[in-house]
Amino acid sequence: MSYIAPSADVAEAATLGEGTKVWHLAQVREDAVLGENCIVGRGAYVGTGVKIGDNTKIQNYALVYEPAVLGHGVFIGPAVVLTNDTYPRAVSPDGSLKSAHDWTPVGVTIEDGASIGARAVCIAPLTIGRWATIAAGSVVTKDVPAFALMAGVPARRLGWVGRAGFPLKEEGGVWVCPETGAQYIEETNSLNETSLTEADTNHAEDNA
Repeated sequence: MSYIAPSADVAEAATLGEGTKVWHLAQVREDAVLGENCIVGRGAYVGTGVKIGDNTKIQNYALVYEPAVLGHGVFIGPAVVLTNDTYPRAVSPDGSLKSAHDWTPVGVTIEDGASIGARAVCIAPLTIGRWATIAAGSVVTKDVPAFALMAGVPARRLGWVGRAGFPLKEEGGVWVCPETGAQYIEETNSLNETSLTEADTNHAEDNA
C-alpha cells in the first residue's frame, strides 16, 4: 500500500507502486508512474507522464520535469533539477504568451542505480548511464557513461565509481572498489563489470 501525506498533491491519474511514499507538499502530476518503494520528498515535483522505477528516492524540493524517465534505484538529491526545454522562452517572437502546445518537451533519462547530487542541474536531452554519480552542484550538459564520476560546470568526468558509490582505484589495469572489492575494466571511455570480484578470489583461495 502506498502513502500520501495530507498536504501532498497527487493526481488521480498518477500511479503509485506498492510501498511508495509521497511526503508533505510534494506534487505528482497526471499520468506519472512510480514503481514500488519509491520516496518523493517534501516539496518535490514529478511532472506529467514521468516514469520512475522501483526503489528510487527523490529528495526534498527536487524538480523532475516531464518527459523524464528514471530507472530502478535512482537517487535524486535535494533541489536537483531535470530540465525539459532546449530553447526556453516565456513568449513567442511576437510577444504573445507561449502555451504548452507551443514547444516540444525533451527529457532526461537516468539509468538504474545512478545518483544525482544536491542542486545538480541536468540539461535535457541527455542520458545518465547506470550507476553513474553526479557531484553536488554540477551542471550536466552531455550524456554520461555508466559508472562515471562527474563534477563541475559543465560537468566533466573525474574518475569512475562502482555500484557501492565509492570512487574506484586502478590496480594493475583493473579498477577496484575499495568497499566491496568488485572489479571493473575500462574500455574506450566506458567501464564494464568483470565477473570476478576480490571476494570471489578470496573464496576460491580459501577452498583451494
